Amino acid sequence: MLRICSLLVLVVLAAPLGAETLAGVARVVDGDTLEVAGARIRLLGIDAPEKGQRCTDAQGQAWDCGGFATAALVRLVAPGVICDGNERDRYKRLVATCRAGGADVGAALVEGGAAFAYARYSTDYLPHEARARAAGRGVWEGQAERPERVRASGGSAAAPQGCAIKGNISGNGRLYHLPGSRGYGATVIATDKGERWFCTEEQALAAGWAKARG
Repeated sequence: MLRICSLLVLVVLAAPLGAETLAGVARVVDGDTLEVAGARIRLLGIDAPEKGQRCTDAQGQAWDCGGFATAALVRLVAPGVICDGNERDRYKRLVATCRAGGADVGAALVEGGAAFAYARYSTDYLPHEARARAAGRGVWEGQAERPERVRASGGSAAAPQGCAIKGNISGNGRLYHLPGSRGYGATVIATDKGERWFCTEEQALAAGWAKARG
């Protein structure tokens, strides 16, 4: 009896402190957030485009990559999920890895170009991101802001339909960046700071903006 009790103590001590498992039907909040059994879950190791975020395709046309990410997650979790995590973020969400139908949901999102690998918190999905980038899937079809940058800008990175030229204000003055140019992907538009989107180069030039180098 003493031996059995000792084994049970060892098993309890070996279990991660604060480990949680949630399972059931999932309600999708956005491209990387779920709600299961009334609890919010943030998928570990991925960062999906924000709601309303727009990316550009290979032709430089703006498209709703935020909606694409959310729809992809809805499809993936339709069978129900099992999520395991052992910590919570500053919003009190459980940060977890979720599986649906036996597949890793985060891996599927990144592989399909519906989310980025969030290497700051996990490097598990970097190979999936590399494959999605090489294939030009989803956000890798053209240009896309990292969601982290969008959040830092106050979420004002959404482009009007068909207007993908970025009018940025910096120490170099008012410059516009064309899709595919060197600085395009790293440039975040904050409209509250006077930055803006343009539909054509002619429109940008007429407004007094100069073309960025590269």
